[in-house]
This record gives sequence, structure tokens and C-alpha cells, in this order.
Amino acid sequence: MLTEAELHDLAESIKTEGQHKPIILDRDGVVLDGRNRLAACKRAGIEPRFTTYDGDNPTRLIFSNNIVRRHISKGQQAMITAMACSVSGHSLRTQAKLHDISRSRLSAANVVLQHAPDLAERVRLGTLGLDAAHDQARERKTHTEALLAQNERLQQHAPDLAEKAAEGHLTLDAAIAALDRRLEEERLRQLVRDSDALRLADRDATPALSPLAERGDITWGQAAQLAEEHLTRRHEAILRTQQALQLIAENWAAVHDLAARPDTPYTQEILDGLTPEARALVARLMARG
Repeated sequence: MLTEAELHDLAESIKTEGQHKPIILDRDGVVLDGRNRLAACKRAGIEPRFTTYDGDNPTRLIFSNNIVRRHISKGQQAMITAMACSVSGHSLRTQAKLHDISRSRLSAANVVLQHAPDLAERVRLGTLGLDAAHDQARERKTHTEALLAQNERLQQHAPDLAEKAAEGHLTLDAAIAALDRRLEEERLRQLVRDSDALRLADRDATPALSPLAERGDITWGQAAQLAEEHLTRRHEAILRTQQALQLIAENWAAVHDLAARPDTPYTQEILDGLTPEARALVARLMARG
């Protein structure tokens, strides 16, 4: 509706110039278009002029008549157009060109219409700006998508928890927390099992951790911590051994030289300066070299 000042101006115009456009009623006498003209006629004391709409889409008529009014904002115009397209099935792109509305505004209006229809009506009435409504609608959309993703995750990994949440026995947050605990415990169990399998393959004599956790002697969390410590030590041992072997490879020429003259004073002096362990290693290497 027009403001009081605008309604007063319209009433004065009708007094002096007459009612240019008829008020459109449906077949039951309900006003489809022209509420302001009707109010202005009453204020001016003028008998209003009516016409009856005989089409089959009164909603489209309401929107199309509202969209051309100059006193509405661009945001309102975009929202009315988006609403009209949702009813008529017309393309937003086509309507953007037809009514000279930016596609970004129409897209924003469509987001509001889909995800915050209560705000869409406020935009149409001009009590809320399109940008503000769009921000809120995007927040609602993000929140809704997050809830749907959480529910899908529950359905996939824990149908029993999903059912409890659907029946109201658990909140969605509580169900997700329970699922996270389950998945974390399963991760820990798998880590311990993998570590035990690796110990066995390495011919490591250290007792397996899984049986201890299964019996309750230690928790799965404690077993996982011990498994991670073992994997760390194993990795460090591999690195040290690689470095040692690399040094042997880099100095293999020296071993080969000793093997070529085993009974010389030169070789004897070298061996005398080594520890017993080193001498035993050199002896084995010389025998193979």
C-alpha cells in the first residue's frame, strides 16, 4: 500500500483527473489489483470503476501489475519477478531482460524465495532489503545443507543412531558425537591391528597389543599410543640402518682393498686400531669381498 502522503496525492489526482485505470476484481469480487486506487476513490468520494478478470492465472496478473510500479525498490521488483517466475515457470534470465533487472538481483531473490520464503514476503512488501534477506537465506541454506550432510553421514555409518535421532531419542548433535566416538575407536582398533600385523611380519618378538586391549588389560587408546610409539621407533631404526648401509656402500672400496692384501702390515695396522666388533665385521666383509 501507498504511504498516507502518496495516497492523499492519488486521491487528489483522481478528484481532478478521474480514475485512469479500473480496479480489477476476480469472479468472486475479490480485488486482484487496485487496492490503492480503491482507497483513494473512497477518500476522494469518487465512485470507483471496476472490471472483472476473466483469465485463468490471477496470480500472474497480480505480479505483472505490481512489477511495473515505479515506487517499489529494485529489490522488491526482483523479488516480485522471482515469485512470478516460480508461479508461471518463466525463465529468470528472460524476465531479467524483459524487466531490466540484473541477473544477480534475481538470483539473490530466488535464493531467498527458496530458502527463506518468510523473508521473501518481507522483501516484497518492502520491510526488509533484498541484500539483508539474501545474507540470512544463505546462512539458512548453509545450515540446512550441514544438517542434511550430518544426517546422511549417520545413515551411512550408523543407521541405529540415525533412527534414534529421527525418533527424538537423541538430538542430532548427540548422535553425531556418538558416531564420532565410534569411528575414533574403530580407527584406534585398526591402528593397533595393523601394528601387530607388522610386528609379526617383521618377526618382532614384542607381544601383540590387540589381545591386551581385547581382555581389558589396557584401553584401545593406550594400545594405540603404544602402537604409534613402536611405529616411530621402527621408522627411526630403519633410517639409522639405511644410513649405516649407505656408509658401508660409500666405503666399500676400502674393504675391497683390504681383502686384496689381507696379510700385509698395512692391513694389520688398520685392524689393530679397531674395536673387536669392527674387526669381526671387517673380517666377514673381507671374506665375502
